[in-house]
Amino acid sequence: MKSKKYVFLAIWLLHALIVPAQVNVTDSHSLSEKIKNNQYFAFVKAKALGVMKTGFNAGDGYREVWIRDYNTFIELAAQVYPKEVLKENLLVFFRMQGDDGNIIDGFTPAEKIGKGETDFSYSKLEPRYAGHKNTVETDQETSLVQAVYKYIQLTGDKTILNEKVGEETVRERLNRAMDFLMNHRFDKQYGLITGATTADWGDVQPEPGWGVDLDKNTHPAIDIYDNAMMVVALNNLIEMNPSANQKWSKIKTSIAKNCRKYLWDDKHQKFIPHIYLKGSPFPADFDENKIYYFGGTAVAIEAGLLSRKEIKASLEEMKKRVQQSGAASIGLTLYPPYPDGYFVNKIMNPVYSYQNGGDWTWFGARMIQQLVKYGFAEDAYEQIQPMVKRVKDNNGFYEWYSVDNKPRGSGTFRGEAGVLYEAIVMMENLKK
Repeated sequence: MKSKKYVFLAIWLLHALIVPAQVNVTDSHSLSEKIKNNQYFAFVKAKALGVMKTGFNAGDGYREVWIRDYNTFIELAAQVYPKEVLKENLLVFFRMQGDDGNIIDGFTPAEKIGKGETDFSYSKLEPRYAGHKNTVETDQETSLVQAVYKYIQLTGDKTILNEKVGEETVRERLNRAMDFLMNHRFDKQYGLITGATTADWGDVQPEPGWGVDLDKNTHPAIDIYDNAMMVVALNNLIEMNPSANQKWSKIKTSIAKNCRKYLWDDKHQKFIPHIYLKGSPFPADFDENKIYYFGGTAVAIEAGLLSRKEIKASLEEMKKRVQQSGAASIGLTLYPPYPDGYFVNKIMNPVYSYQNGGDWTWFGARMIQQLVKYGFAEDAYEQIQPMVKRVKDNNGFYEWYSVDNKPRGSGTFRGEAGVLYEAIVMMENLKK
């Protein structure tokens, strides 16, 4: 009897080892077939390529070429433009770099600037364009570093680093851009990058005024998006320029560590919205930590700040909050939204408007990319479906979507086209 017991045990163990492997193979094959036969993927890719051929401005509602946008569609642009065109767009940002190292948000042809428009900068190195900078953001410099890195990965052209812009090389200017952040946007107490108070990755502050410029009303704060972008940029800079490793490696490691120490709420498995340096712009009884930031979390995953277990927990929290909100996808900016009136700028009101709870594929598809990267391919496939479906349903790419999934904002939004295209390509390239 005893020997039979061991035989049965051995058979059970063998079965336990073999069956999961068989299931995984079947699941993998099934996912591969689903990706191959998806009715939306081919449409979205073709539509994205068509949109990219029409220009580099962010969308129909924007005349500027924005670096935070260009960083997210340069992979798509590489499919339809020669590397010289991609490179020239990047060099414009360097020609218009500030004396203190700061990078503009975007550039637009100087002749298109109307009388009375004064919020622009100009450079002798680039007389064709006028530059604009939303100073409440702290992602222009990091976006440019990331875009140059992607350019090199896409084209193999490392010569851009030695390109002379004025008296400096691009390599030197990249370092100066990072120096700007350390000199003007770094809080020594927390060891983290700072910016104005905004909604997650947004570029509108809650205080009076138009809301895009640092001013006397600004409440400086620290958030995960700006710091995760910094970690990604420093990883890219060190890889592009190994000689910079000694200077930037310790800073990158310290910022990553402090993101976990001060911004990650381990109990609730989420990032807190803000650390306020001079008080909050919101009422004292407002519990801001109830708000979940979707976009900043996705970029934090890209920066390698979360474990695989935490990534899965983050996804489940996103799905839960999407269901609670009634939105269509995990492109949801944040949930719950800030109460109506908490942001003076009307674009952020009522709730679920623009960056205050709008549904942005521009960031949602970045989360899809990270799910693929970290081995959650089935989840990625499931979560991308509402994003690709609405491209087909609306016959195009829109800046954001309302809580009831209606297109809003700028049409022909290239940021959405770029991140969706890349997410689909990543799925199609999964090992069969």
